[in-house]
Amino acid sequence: MTQKIRWVLAHEPIELFLRAAKVFASEVNAKAEGALDIEVMTMNEYSAKYNNGVVVTKHELVDMINRGDIEMSQTYTVDIGEYDHEFRALDMPFLFESHDHATKVFEGPIGQSLLDGLTKSAGVKGLAFTYSGGYRIIPGQEGIDTIEDIRDLKLRTSFSPVAIETFKAVGANVVPMELEEMTDAIQDADIQVGESTYPRIYALGQDRVSKVINHTEHSLFLTSILINQDFFATLGEELQGIVVDAAKTAANYERVISIEDVALTQAKAESDGIEVRRMSTEEKARFKAATAHVYDMFPELAGTVKKIQDTK
Repeated sequence: MTQKIRWVLAHEPIELFLRAAKVFASEVNAKAEGALDIEVMTMNEYSAKYNNGVVVTKHELVDMINRGDIEMSQTYTVDIGEYDHEFRALDMPFLFESHDHATKVFEGPIGQSLLDGLTKSAGVKGLAFTYSGGYRIIPGQEGIDTIEDIRDLKLRTSFSPVAIETFKAVGANVVPMELEEMTDAIQDADIQVGESTYPRIYALGQDRVSKVINHTEHSLFLTSILINQDFFATLGEELQGIVVDAAKTAANYERVISIEDVALTQAKAESDGIEVRRMSTEEKARFKAATAHVYDMFPELAGTVKKIQDTK
């Protein structure tokens, strides 16, 4: 009997989240011999087909997986942090020294421990970490060469308490909001700049309102692939292995593509007249030092943070 996996994409732009879903589906279809049917949907498509037209949001996806409304999704670690506060450690400023460092964390015992913890904290099974954008940057109307340039800027962050405190630490006028609202907010002068990632510059129309992309790389934009744990338990050992391996393959692909997106988007932005401004090594060190006390504001995360820092 064929079992259906409903995978709901976390948000627009669809192509960002469709990448991992397509790879996952391809891997499963090649190995499961028809035992699993992968249905990939946008939130609007899910709402129309399975939820009587009642629109769901990306913030509901963890609960939807928990309840069994859907089987899988790739969703934000910021949202997962509402269920498991250990995930908030991943937003710490300048925590990941490089992409190689991050890969060692996510594919090693620390990453697995965080994913395993979701069974108890969120009632879902974590399968893999993905980038969905890589390092965060700050596009908008104002250039940032020094940390003094951030002072008093109206700056969009996510709702992550760590992100909010990071930019308060350097004097920004922090305005938490959804990424999808950022373009209009800059256009309406509600903010001047905001946290984003390179793949979202054009996908979310941020290029239309940005004079400059500030290449700060102050934290990683992360997602995780999750599955309903009761559904997973019904699959049997062979299919479970196929699903886990496919999720890891999809996650690795997403991380590689996110890194490649950086150079491609930088080149396109510069050809379109958008300046890509890079902080000097010395200034980035000052930024790191100025935000170091943010770590002390979340003592409950110290153990996870230290394990990440000690990973070599």
